[in-house]
Amino acid sequence: MSASRGPTELLKGARVYLSGPMDFVASRAEEMRSGWRVKVGEFLQSLGATVFDPWSKPGVRGLQEYGREDETTTEVRRNWTFDPTPEGAQRRAACAATFWETMHIDLRMVDVSDFVVAYCPTNVYSVGTPHEIVVARQQHKPVLFVSPPVTFPALERLITHVEAQNDKVAKELIEELVKEAPIKPNPSGIPSLWYMPLIGGEKFFDGFGFADYSEKFGWGRGPLDEREHQTPPRRPLLPFLEGLNRELPMKWSCSQGKFVRDDDWLLLDLSR
Repeated sequence: MSASRGPTELLKGARVYLSGPMDFVASRAEEMRSGWRVKVGEFLQSLGATVFDPWSKPGVRGLQEYGREDETTTEVRRNWTFDPTPEGAQRRAACAATFWETMHIDLRMVDVSDFVVAYCPTNVYSVGTPHEIVVARQQHKPVLFVSPPVTFPALERLITHVEAQNDKVAKELIEELVKEAPIKPNPSGIPSLWYMPLIGGEKFFDGFGFADYSEKFGWGRGPLDEREHQTPPRRPLLPFLEGLNRELPMKWSCSQGKFVRDDDWLLLDLSR
């Protein structure tokens, strides 16, 4: 018989999927080795949760290495072509078939999760993450959405340097680059308006809050830690998860003008 769940162990046995950009991150190798999923996953596991991390997918019985990803996965894009010939069609079909396994298993992990943690900085292009979020919300599963401040301090320093040098050509090139990229600062981390009704107002966070737990878990300091040091999150995710382990959160009702029960939080008890 399974051990009984204590009164402050709501996340014990819960299943959580970690969603976020993977294709267009600065370094897939670095993201896989020490990205935000590593720390959040370890934190959730310490609360007894089962974590589904697309960088470390569970094995599939009878299908070895099904849908596995690493730092070389995106190299298949090199075979893509818009050539409107049978050869072009064959190459496009091969690209689609190659990545189908990955999409299949990632969406299956969303299906079997109780809730999703999604990291969605507004400056990183991502398609899989919105797809996973929509699948979760169609199933009325909570999505805890982290939208951090987005700034470009190196660009600001470059502009200051160019202005000091009175280099008009360089200044014009920077302005063109900002338009072409596009480079859009979002210092408040405000998410897309479309996400707001999709997610629900009480499930947004502007950071993780790693600093308060780094000593306990022995976490090293990375780029996200530096950013959170510069701009401490006002609503960090990790303390929320700690509280979620003790008590289910409420949601705000505009019609009633008060917090009410949020029945998206169906953490199934499979220990019986």
